[in-house]
Amino acid sequence: MTTGKINVSVENIFPLIKKFLYSDHEIFLRELVSNGTDATLKLKHLISIGEAKVEYGNPIIEIKVDKEGKKIHIIDQGLGMTADEVEKYINQVAFSGAEEFLDKYKDSAKDSGIIGHFGLGFYSAFMVAEKVEIITKSYKDEPAAHWTCDGSPEFTLEPADKTSRGTEIILHVAEDSLEFLEDSKISGLLNKYNKFMPIPIKFGTRTETLPKPEDAPEDYVNETVEKDNIINNPNPAWTKQPSELSDEDYKNFYRELYPMQFEDPLFNIHLNVDYPFNLTGILYFPKLGSDMQIQKDKIQLYQNQVYVTDNVEGIVPEFLTMLKGVIDSPDIPLNVSRSGLQADGAVKKISNYITRKVADKLKALFNENRSDFEQKWNDIKIVLEYGMLSEDKFYEKAGAFVLYPTVDDTYFTLEELKEKIKDNQTDKDGKLVVLYAGNKDAQHSYIETAKAKGYEVLLLDSPIISHLIQKIEGDNKDLTFVRVDSDHIDNLIKKEENTISKLSDEEKETLKTSLEAYIPKAYSVQLEAMDSQAAPFIITQPEFMRRMKEMSQSGGGGMFGMGNMPEMYNLVVNTNSDLATSILNTSDKTHQEHLVKQALDLAKLSQNLLKGEALTAFVKRSFEMIK
Repeated sequence: MTTGKINVSVENIFPLIKKFLYSDHEIFLRELVSNGTDATLKLKHLISIGEAKVEYGNPIIEIKVDKEGKKIHIIDQGLGMTADEVEKYINQVAFSGAEEFLDKYKDSAKDSGIIGHFGLGFYSAFMVAEKVEIITKSYKDEPAAHWTCDGSPEFTLEPADKTSRGTEIILHVAEDSLEFLEDSKISGLLNKYNKFMPIPIKFGTRTETLPKPEDAPEDYVNETVEKDNIINNPNPAWTKQPSELSDEDYKNFYRELYPMQFEDPLFNIHLNVDYPFNLTGILYFPKLGSDMQIQKDKIQLYQNQVYVTDNVEGIVPEFLTMLKGVIDSPDIPLNVSRSGLQADGAVKKISNYITRKVADKLKALFNENRSDFEQKWNDIKIVLEYGMLSEDKFYEKAGAFVLYPTVDDTYFTLEELKEKIKDNQTDKDGKLVVLYAGNKDAQHSYIETAKAKGYEVLLLDSPIISHLIQKIEGDNKDLTFVRVDSDHIDNLIKKEENTISKLSDEEKETLKTSLEAYIPKAYSVQLEAMDSQAAPFIITQPEFMRRMKEMSQSGGGGMFGMGNMPEMYNLVVNTNSDLATSILNTSDKTHQEHLVKQALDLAKLSQNLLKGEALTAFVKRSFEMIK
C-alpha cells in the first residue's frame, strides 16, 4: 500500500474548493459524470484506432445512492486507470498550480478560476463529500487500484480486487450535504446537466408491463419486468444531420427540451458548422406576439452534450435570446467553473455566424412559402424588428423578408411597398409618405379617411416600432412614416392644390379667439380650409412629439424626460364646415360655448380620449338635446 501527500504545499486547499464553489456545489455530479463519459469515449477512440485490444460492448454510466450508508456511487465502464495513472492524474496533475490558485483566490470570493483551469474537476467531489474513494481497473492488463482521501492532503493508494474495466467513485456525503442522498435531488441534477450526455446513464430501475399475448386466457395477469432506468437521450436531434430529421422529429425534440411547453414552435433553424469553429444546435421560433416578456424557457448551452447554462448572452445575438433551443460547441471559451463565458474573439464570430444563419433561413422560408410566412408574421415580428435595430448584419439582410402589413391584411416588403404607393403617396416635394396606424380600432375614422383617398395604411403596432421607423427613415432619405392620426389627411400628404377657405382672414381670427376661450390648454387650435364635407373638428397628435415620447418610453429616443411629458394634441378646425360658420355667427355666448364643447367632445370620442366625468357630462348633455 502507498501512502503520501498530495502535491500541494498548503493544507487548506479543500476548504477553499468548498468555499469558492459553494454557490454552485451541485455541479459535482456534472463533473464526475462528465469524467466518466470522457473515459468511455476515450476508450471507444482507442479501440477504433487499434490501440486498445478489448471489446467496447454497450457501456453505461451508473449512479447509485446508498441513503443508509450516506454514499453516492458513480460507476463507469471506460478506460480506467492503473495505480501509476492515479498517482499522476489524481495526485499530481490535479494540483499542479495549486499554489498559484491559492495566491490568486485566497482573498477573493469569486468562483471564476477553479474547476478545469487547475485540473480540479474531480475534486469538486469534496464540495459534498467528507471522504472520496476511487476504485479503478485499466483496460490494460494491470491490477486494479483503490485510492482514498478524506479531504486533507493525505491519501492512500493500494491494490483492489475489482475485475471489470472502468472506474467507481464513492462519495461519503458530508453532514451539510445530505440533501444529495435524496433520489429526487439526484434525478433533478441528472436531468438538468446530463439529459443529453452521449453515454447512457442509469439511475435505478423501472417496472415495465409486458403486452398481453394474443392467445392468453381471460384470467391472464400481465407480466412485468425490471429494466434499467436510462435517464438521458444519448443521441439528441442536434447531433444528427438535418437530412435525418423530419418535422415531427424536430417537434418531438422541442417537447423533450421543454416538457411544459404545450404549443408547437412555428419553425426551427438547424445550426451545423465545423469551420472556423465547431457548433451545432437547433433554434426554435416560438409564438411570441407583440409583447417582449422575459421567456421562462431559454436557449440552453451545451459543451459536448454537457449542459452548461441557459445564460447565452454573448454567444447568441441579443435579439435571438427570445428564441428557444440548444447550442452545443466544444470551442466556446467558458470560465473555469464552466458557469459562464469568457470574453473572446471566437464568441463574436459565433454570434455573427448565428445571425447570418438565421437571416438566411428566414429568407429561404419566405421564398419557399410566402403565404405561410405571412400567417406567422405577427408571431415572429418582434424578434425580427428587434434584430433590425440591434444587429447591422441582420438589418442588411432583412429587406429580403421583413414584412409591412396593411390594415387590410396584405403584406409588402419595403421595396414592394415603395413601388405600390409611389404614384399616389408622393407629396409635392417628391417625398414618399408611408401612412400607418398603431391601433385599427382606435384610429378607425382616420384610416377610413385615408382609404377614401386611395391611400395604403400600414398596421405597425409593436412596442419598438417608433425606433425602427426612425432607422428606416435614416437609410431612405426620400421616405417618411407618418401615423394616420397625426394630422388631417390633406396635410399628411401635401399635394399642390390648396382648398380655398370660405372665411376671410379677419373672420378666421375672430373664430380662433372664440374657440380658444372654451378649448383646454392641452389643445393647440389650428384652422384649416378643407372639403366642406370633412369633419368640422379633428384631433391629431403631432408625429414628432408622439414618436419621441414613445421612443423615450420604450428606451432611448435621445430626449431626456420625454416619456413623462403630458400628451399634446392639435385641434384642427375645418373653416369650410357649417359648424365653423355657426360658431362664428352665434352672438349667444352660452350657445357658442355649447357648440364648441359638444364638437370637441365628439372629436375626443372618435380618438378614445373622452373618459370618466367628461364622458358622463357629454352623454347627459347629448340626451338633453334629443328630448
